Amino acid sequence: MLMKKGSREALAQAEDYLAEIRSLAVKPFTIMEVCGTHTVAIAKHALRELLPPTVRLISGPGCPVCVTDSSDIDRYLFLAAQPKVITTTFGDMIRVPGSEKNLQALRAEGADVRVVYSTQDALEVARKNPDKEVVFLGVGFETTAPTVAVSLETARREGLNNYSVLSMHKIVPPVLRLLAEDPKLDIDAFLDPGHVCAIIGLKPLEFMAQEFGKPGVVTGFEALDILEAIAMLLRQRSERRANIEIQYHQVVRAEGNPHAQRAVERVFKPVDASWRGMGLIPGSGLEIRAEFGPWDAVRKFSLPQFYSPDTPGCQCGEVLKGRIDPPQCSLFGKRCTPLKPVGPCMVSSEGSCAAYYRYSQRSDD
Repeated sequence: MLMKKGSREALAQAEDYLAEIRSLAVKPFTIMEVCGTHTVAIAKHALRELLPPTVRLISGPGCPVCVTDSSDIDRYLFLAAQPKVITTTFGDMIRVPGSEKNLQALRAEGADVRVVYSTQDALEVARKNPDKEVVFLGVGFETTAPTVAVSLETARREGLNNYSVLSMHKIVPPVLRLLAEDPKLDIDAFLDPGHVCAIIGLKPLEFMAQEFGKPGVVTGFEALDILEAIAMLLRQRSERRANIEIQYHQVVRAEGNPHAQRAVERVFKPVDASWRGMGLIPGSGLEIRAEFGPWDAVRKFSLPQFYSPDTPGCQCGEVLKGRIDPPQCSLFGKRCTPLKPVGPCMVSSEGSCAAYYRYSQRSDD
């Protein structure tokens, strides 16, 4: 049971978990978290500093904004600049840099770019502006895909033909396979994403334990959740087993959310997709099915493909693969800061570089 932050009970529980971790971490153990919210929580609560030196936490490709390929960014900037187009997006996409500018700069030049809090807000913009084309930028993992799917079904049902989605969604299991197969990485275990697994359940991740012997724990986002999950992973090693387990029982069930899964299957199909710094990963993206073609921005606007290189000097790709920590990038804290970000890992509130920059400053002051 989770306690209130700062309570004596919570502090005692944290000490218990840390004592167990210290007793079990008799040899090096590297854990990758693959959720941006975990990345922020780990940095915010200084969990790396609390853990014994034998336990290393590294950040992975857990931020959907950060893994959006440079070519996709330039593609949606091209679309947003078109006349009579209203671009609707979540706020974390506004400042992500493309090859030449970002959505914020386009808005300053007169483009109609609006921040929304849900796909329902985007649908309402389309209802109120029948003479404009309203495009929602579909960026996210399995967590956001169901709500986007429902919005497309709603648009079709209502005959809302001026609404469309540019799907840039990513799927988590294929990138985990890529990481597990990477000979340059030596990852012992994974902190699996709670929100994603609330949708997909455990089965899509079980190959990590069965094929690669990499245990995983689906965990929540409080400091106690993460400490408990680390202890659970170390218990698995001490017992010489590899399983995908749930710590986040309040939200995650083994079967996931079948209703959300069916909504995604009705509207989307898996396709190969490009990830920033990682290249093309088979079956890692979601494309809108042909029957929803009138609401697919790619088809509606006959969007061209862009082939944009990543920003010179930016090592977001290496950070996302867990090969380096953010401060090891030569731009970190110098040319690249939250006020003047060079790459998306510094732009997004859940980006590894932004988390390191924001919270590492405490110990430097």
